[in-house]
Amino acid sequence: MNPTTRRTALAGLALAATLTGCSAADQSDNAKVAAVQGPAAAGTAQHALAQLAVKGPAPMTGYDREAKFGSAWSDTTTAPGSGNSCDTRNDVLRRDLQNITYKGTSRCVVATGTLADPYTGKKIHFVRGPQSAQVQIDHAVALGGSWRVGAAQLTQEQRRALGNDPLNLVAASGPANSAKSDADAATWLPPNKTFRCSYVARQIAVKAKYHLWVTKPEKAAMTRVLNGCPDQPLPTDTSTGVALPGQK
Repeated sequence: MNPTTRRTALAGLALAATLTGCSAADQSDNAKVAAVQGPAAAGTAQHALAQLAVKGPAPMTGYDREAKFGSAWSDTTTAPGSGNSCDTRNDVLRRDLQNITYKGTSRCVVATGTLADPYTGKKIHFVRGPQSAQVQIDHAVALGGSWRVGAAQLTQEQRRALGNDPLNLVAASGPANSAKSDADAATWLPPNKTFRCSYVARQIAVKAKYHLWVTKPEKAAMTRVLNGCPDQPLPTDTSTGVALPGQK
């Protein structure tokens, strides 16, 4: 390798490390931890992560939020809990908020409640109205991000389910959700570090369920998180914090 080629290669490695937050030393440490821990146990997020395909990101060609994933918060999808006469946003608010009151005689539309925000670790008082956006419903695997890792190959019905699946939905701080945008684990993790294991496990569960892949930097970031919680269980549709109230 001539000096110019070597400098170019080293610069490329440095850029990759900067973008992923993973240095050569980090990668070595990850390998050492994995070797000590041995094979991940079945039912854990680590085990499921090992089963996911690793590919580069696909282009965003053809992506359109409503055209490809349907109307937001639809109650007519194949997602668990759908068809209960309550839109998905209110379903998730009912699941994730405490001390809930409802609008009028409705048992669906949440008027007020308190969120123990998993992304920031703060408590947020939700009041329906001009300040409703202080609490938003986040897609753990962002829909724009999902398009780059296989959602473009799903059927319309599958994409509508992905957009409304309680497994993929988390009530969270509006500003934190906006900061995340459509980022994956390689470029954004919740500021609340105590939630990162659960967050990454949820992303892995969604990707496994909908046959989406991970990118190499994304898998490295997930691995770093899970090395600190190797027994983190993989959530399912019926897990506490996933299943909707009254879901059968």
